[in-house]
Parts: sequence; C-alpha cells; structure tokens
Amino acid sequence: MKNKLPKVFGIGFHKTGTSTLGKALEHLGYSVAGPQTSYAKHLLAGDKRPLFDLVPTYDAFQDNPWPILYRELDEMNPGSKFILTYRAESKWIKSVVNHFGKKHTDMRQWIYGVGHPIGNEQTYLDRYQGHCQEVRDYFKDRPGDLLEICWENRDSWEELCGFLGKKVPNVPIPHAKKREYSPLKKLYYKLKLSIRSKNLDE
Repeated sequence: MKNKLPKVFGIGFHKTGTSTLGKALEHLGYSVAGPQTSYAKHLLAGDKRPLFDLVPTYDAFQDNPWPILYRELDEMNPGSKFILTYRAESKWIKSVVNHFGKKHTDMRQWIYGVGHPIGNEQTYLDRYQGHCQEVRDYFKDRPGDLLEICWENRDSWEELCGFLGKKVPNVPIPHAKKREYSPLKKLYYKLKLSIRSKNLDE
C-alpha cells in the first residue's frame, strides 16, 4: 500500500514559478493538481466546496486558486506543508502584464477584483504584495510549515527536499515555461514596459 504523503500546497501567485514547483513535486513523487480555472464561476458565486472536494484526490497543489484558499486548506488538512513561491515585484508585474495583457478571466476577477492587469497594474501589485505579507504573518509562529522559494535566486532542491523530508535528486530543478523572445519581440516588450513603468510612477 502506498504511504500517504502530507499534502503540499503551493501558495505563491501565478508567474512566480508555480509550474516549476509543480514539475519539481512530480519529480519527487507527488501527484499534483495545477490551476483550476474552470471553477472560477463557482468562486465568484462564493462556492468553494467543489475545489475542496478535489483535495483528497491529489498530494500537492499549485497555481490558482490554491494560494487564495490557504487558510481553509490549512484548517481542513492539518499537518500539511505550504510553499510560497515569490519573485521581485518589478519582475512579477512585468511578467503578469506581458502574459495576460488585456485578456479578462473570471479567475483574475475573483483574485484581484478586475480581470486583466493592463491599466490595473497597481491593483495587481497591491494584491500580490498583500498576499505575500499575509502568508508570512499567518505562518510566523510555524516556521516548519512554510517554505519560501524564489527560483531566480538559486537552485533550490536542497531547500525543497529538506522541507519535505525527501532525498535530493541528482538532476537540475526542472524549470518550466522559460519564455524565449526574438530580438524584435524583446525590444517591443522593453518599450512597452518602459511606458507602463513611467505611467505607474506618475
């Protein structure tokens, strides 16, 4: 019979390396539930139960909407581990704007109160900053239950495996979704972000 693993909840916001976390956890033997965008309308209606009903099916969870539900998930699953992926705020908002643009989704509407980041950059930044601080405050007296990881700082197998009680694999962290841009596209995004950064400062 397979030993039951403690639940592992990735509670960092999207564009902080959540896919990398998912790949790393799969490599360590966890069954991983990723983003659940199809449940956004349930969440907007205040119905979280369908998400909670998924929890017994998987060992680990990453991306939306799991970060927003960490308090309830903690109460419902004692002994679980929580991982806050994060990155520098300036890099995060640039990535969010580049990736999501003006495309509205119900999931982002639920998280931020507005469904797309362009023109709402400060709202998104405030939500991101607030979430990270709230998580740190919530777990401040339980350091063994929360791990913070920024994948851009270092290869974090040792931290992750030490936190989860797993053997460190003899392979690199399986980084996911590293975007490649042509020189022209890089210039386009650089100019676009420069304009947005100026608008944010005004």
